[in-house]
Amino acid sequence: MPSVTTAAAPRSDDLASRQRRYLIMMGIRVACLPLAVVTQGWLRWVFILGAVVLPYVAVVIANAARQPARSALSPVVPPTRPALPPAAPPKDRIEH
Repeated sequence: MPSVTTAAAPRSDDLASRQRRYLIMMGIRVACLPLAVVTQGWLRWVFILGAVVLPYVAVVIANAARQPARSALSPVVPPTRPALPPAAPPKDRIEH
């Protein structure tokens, strides 16, 4: 959805997305544990590696808070206004 402001999204949205990513990664890790027991060969090592490495990766990603976005604002330049023509000399000038 387009935004009408340059304000950042709420911190609660950032926290919710980080929690969601963490839970997904931990769910994959939980799935790796029994699969490492029931499989054989190189696939077992892939599941063991996933069960060992995923907690570290999940914590690092969950703790990586969103960086503040650079402002997309640009200075407002006023429009150029045409110069006034030079003043005409007064027609009825009184001389002393």
